[in-house]
Amino acid sequence: MSKDHKEWILQAEYDMETADIMFNTGRYFYAVFMCHLSIEKALKGIFLLKLGEIPPKTHNLIYLLNKINIKPNEYIRGIITKLNETNIVTRYPDDLKSLQKDYNRDVVANIMKRSKEVFEWIKVLQ
Repeated sequence: MSKDHKEWILQAEYDMETADIMFNTGRYFYAVFMCHLSIEKALKGIFLLKLGEIPPKTHNLIYLLNKINIKPNEYIRGIITKLNETNIVTRYPDDLKSLQKDYNRDVVANIMKRSKEVFEWIKVLQ
């Protein structure tokens, strides 16, 4: 784990670009997974910056927000909460066909748009 918050943000940007690539190749639920990973890394960068500690090994975005003591507005918090809920489903799918149906192009395009809004919000916290 990097001890430089800028490295976390750099990796978060890379992961968001990877989400775009996954989306453009039709790997929609992987795009959602990469959006989650991007926001997770961005929050861990802020965690390191604000608290001066190596971030915990967790995938829980809400936990990270609470530990950093960041209070986003209702809109941003709603996106983060929804993205947090996708973590287990996209990380360990029970049924591939069902997941592909649930995370179709339109649904994922919306998730990606909102994830990018959250990412921009996080970058302002630096």
